[in-house]
Amino acid sequence: MDVIYWLIPSMIFVGAVLVILLMMGVKNGQFDDLEGEGQRILYDEDEDNSETEKKFEKPLDS
Repeated sequence: MDVIYWLIPSMIFVGAVLVILLMMGVKNGQFDDLEGEGQRILYDEDEDNSETEKKFEKPLDS
């Protein structure tokens, strides 16, 4: 029974900290554009690969 007296306040404290962290993340714009970041990474990678492939292409006249 003594554990419950310790467990309930500690879980309320942990919950309050998590809610504060969530509000800070929303306020700072962490969750504004979830889809765009994933798509932007894919497009940047494609552009980098095409430039790298052009640099290392060998002429076929050998």
